[in-house]
Amino acid sequence: MAYKLPSRRRRAKKGDGINLTPILDAVFIFIFFLILSAQFIKTFEINSDIPLVSDEPPPPNQKPPLALTVRIDDNGFTLLKGVPSQTFDRVEKVNGEFDLLKLHSIMIDLKQKYLDENMVILEPITDLTYEELVKIMDAVRLLNKTDPEIYKKDKDGIDTKVNDLFNKIVFGNLMS
Repeated sequence: MAYKLPSRRRRAKKGDGINLTPILDAVFIFIFFLILSAQFIKTFEINSDIPLVSDEPPPPNQKPPLALTVRIDDNGFTLLKGVPSQTFDRVEKVNGEFDLLKLHSIMIDLKQKYLDENMVILEPITDLTYEELVKIMDAVRLLNKTDPEIYKKDKDGIDTKVNDLFNKIVFGNLMS
């Protein structure tokens, strides 16, 4: 009598394939830790208009624009106004820092004279940090609570309080 092999050994085994469950578990845990360890960065934006260049003279019924320009260099600020630009004031640095208080007081005086003007051109000629640039912009555009109140007449002839100095900031040139 011949020996007969059991039937289960004769059957060819079909491969079950690779079990992917542990690999997928590891990948999802890895993704979870990547998301938890990621640093989310806040980005800030400084809004600015593009300077307009035109060859046309201003309309005859309008007064000439103030064209206020603040040129920022290594020694401080040079303030220019008019077309063509003419220097009317200079603010030097104090102890190596920009004198923002003096610049702000000059902006208040200008706003009291030119109530309808809202635009200022910033021309940084020197390298500035982001913080310095924001402080200069704030000194030029914001009216503090301790500043004297400024009023102007609206189109109906009613006195309205001015809340900003020169809030439309245009960059005349930007250095890289």
